[in-house]
Amino acid sequence: MNIQTEKLELIEWISKLKDTSVIDRLREIKNAHKASDDWWNELDEEERASIERGLKDIKEGRTHPHETARKIYEKYL
Repeated sequence: MNIQTEKLELIEWISKLKDTSVIDRLREIKNAHKASDDWWNELDEEERASIERGLKDIKEGRTHPHETARKIYEKYL
């Protein structure tokens, strides 16, 4: 079953709910999900900067194949 079908089934189920405790719990889940926001916002500045440097390196072609990295670090693996 794909995600769209599951969502539609949930919408249909929710629309028929009469139990307010379930509706309250769903509202709590929705609010908690909204509050969690994006994982990016939970990173500290140093972690974000490191990711940005990595993405810049990729854009500018400063990468190495996996096999090269394995050869360099195989003694640690």
